[in-house]
Amino acid sequence: MELRTLRYFVAVAEELHFGRAATRLHMSQPPLSRAMKQLETEVGARLLDRSSAGVTLTAAGAVLLDEARALLDRAERTRVRVAAAAGATTITVGMLGDSTDPGAARLADAYRRRHPGVEVRIRESDLTDPTCGLHAGLVDIALTRGPFDEKGLTVHELRADPVGALLRADDPLARRDRLKLADLADRRWFVFPTGTDPRWQSYWNGGEPREGPVVRAVQECRQAVLWNGTVGMTVLDHRAAEGLVVVPLTDMPPSRVVAAWNEGDTNPLIRPLIRSFVEIATAAYHTPQGGTSSAPPP
Repeated sequence: MELRTLRYFVAVAEELHFGRAATRLHMSQPPLSRAMKQLETEVGARLLDRSSAGVTLTAAGAVLLDEARALLDRAERTRVRVAAAAGATTITVGMLGDSTDPGAARLADAYRRRHPGVEVRIRESDLTDPTCGLHAGLVDIALTRGPFDEKGLTVHELRADPVGALLRADDPLARRDRLKLADLADRRWFVFPTGTDPRWQSYWNGGEPREGPVVRAVQECRQAVLWNGTVGMTVLDHRAAEGLVVVPLTDMPPSRVVAAWNEGDTNPLIRPLIRSFVEIATAAYHTPQGGTSSAPPP
C-alpha cells in the first residue's frame, strides 16, 4: 500500500463523501474512486459501503482507518526529523494582522506538540496583502482568507464563515436582523488602497466599486465606521467593538479561511513541515469553534 493511497482513504473515511474528499485532496472524483477500489482489491476486503445516502465504513475500513492514521503520522514525523537533521528547523507562516481566531490557537498548540523542535516564525501582514507575503517569497505558508490571486499557489480551504455588515450601533440599519447588499448601495464603504489584490478588494466591497476612507488594518476598518459612519463587511462571528454591530448579509458568499503555499518553489526540506502544517490545520479548523474571531475582515 502506498502512503498516497492511504492518505486518499483517510480523506474519504473522514469526510464520508467522495466529492468532499476529492476537494480536500485537490483532485477530481473519478481517480479517487478508482484508487479506493484498487485499495479494496489490494487488501482483499470491502472498506467502504457506498449508497445513495452516502458513504459508511465497514468493520474492515474502521480498522484500516486507525492503522492508516498511525502510518501516515509516523511517516510525517520521519519526514520532519529528516528535514530537521538537514537543518530545516524553521517554518515561516504568514498571517493577517489582528486575528484571534480560536482555530489558529488550536493549530499553534497542536503544531507545537507534534513538532517541538521546529521554530515557527510569524509574519503579520495588513489587509492590503491577503497572501501575507507568499507571492513575494517572504513566507513558506499563509494562514489567511480568500479570495486572492491563486496563480502558482496551492490553496486548501479550512473553513467558511458567514459575513455581515459592520455598522455603528446607532445606524438605522443596525436594527435589522438581516440585510442585503442593495441595502448598503448608497453608503460609503471602507476601501483598500490602489494596488490591493482586485479579487480581495471586490469580495470585501460586495462585488461593486465603492467610495470611502482607505484602510489598511483591522483597527482602521473599525475606526472608519465609528468616526465616519461608513460601512463594510466582516465575518459574522466577529466580536464587535463597543459602538459597533454586525448584521448578517444574506446575499454574500461566506469568507473562506485557507492555508496557501507555493509548493513548486518550496525548499524540499521545508515541504514536510508545510504538509504537516496543513494536516494539523485541517483538523484544528474542523473542530467546533467554541469561541469567536475578532477580525474584520479576517
